[in-house]
Amino acid sequence: MNKKMIALAVAAASLSTVTNAAEVYSDETSSLAVGGRFEARALMKDTETSSNKVTDQTRVRVNIAGKTDITESIYGLGFWEGEYKDGEDLNNRHLNAGIGGDFGKVVYGKTDGSLAALTDFTDIMAYHGNEAGNKIDAGDRTGNNLAYIGSFDLGGNNLVLGANYVFDGDNENTAGEYDVNGYSASAIYAMEMGLAFGAGYGEQDGYGALNTEKAKQAFGAISYTLGDFYVAALYQDAEDTVVDDVLIKDSQGYEFAASYTLGKTVFIATYNYLEDKDNNIDLRDSIAVDATHYFNKNFRTYASYKFNNLDEKDVGKSAASDEFVLGARYDF
Repeated sequence: MNKKMIALAVAAASLSTVTNAAEVYSDETSSLAVGGRFEARALMKDTETSSNKVTDQTRVRVNIAGKTDITESIYGLGFWEGEYKDGEDLNNRHLNAGIGGDFGKVVYGKTDGSLAALTDFTDIMAYHGNEAGNKIDAGDRTGNNLAYIGSFDLGGNNLVLGANYVFDGDNENTAGEYDVNGYSASAIYAMEMGLAFGAGYGEQDGYGALNTEKAKQAFGAISYTLGDFYVAALYQDAEDTVVDDVLIKDSQGYEFAASYTLGKTVFIATYNYLEDKDNNIDLRDSIAVDATHYFNKNFRTYASYKFNNLDEKDVGKSAASDEFVLGARYDF
């Protein structure tokens, strides 16, 4: 795991980038890179009908990134990433194009919202985690999205600014239930000594028949890296958001994450908590641990276990099961 990338909390962030890709074409002004992953994942948990049921979560992702120089300081870019799981339709995770330069990058299409950079502080596990970091659609990855992100060096420290606006129109959320119309913005400051912190805010129109008010959400995050150790915390406060297809008028949550790298193996633990403040109900309450071994930069294996602390009064017995995942991932 690249701890520096986590600790700087996307200090080198960009919209829709390829982190491990091979250049397949290049000339004097343009280049094209292809990357992706094959990831076998076996999920084991108890259900209402069986004990230790194994579910195949195997997936493949492919991404294509293009870049062309327009002037000495301005370039054009395009990015696509798709994900496929057996028995499901192809999911276009990213599909966008735009321009970039010293000012940052501006793209339009399907791309990440600005709150995603903050949840990345603690979303570091191979499978579990990020349960308290659920984002409104305008702050998450969505289409019809005009987004900006810029990364600026400040004497060895780094400032990352992000903002995006999702237009009202022919654009639905991931469940295809309603149009998304809203915005989000974030700022992250990462210091060379290992400390990084950031904050963000987002709003969007209500959730169709569920709600006519605006959904609002604020995030705060902090992390620190010291040698092979990394620790981070995330806090969120939200109004009129949807969790598990249920409208939650007032929610509050936090997540803590810690990792330690020992040679080629990374050990991670997280704690997630999210509550419905109006009804005094726990929506998320879990501890997760995992271990990932990197054989080389292209291949890794991992094991991840989640201890679900919810009980029947919170979400029902079936939803409160522990989970165990074994995975193998090949990056190209």
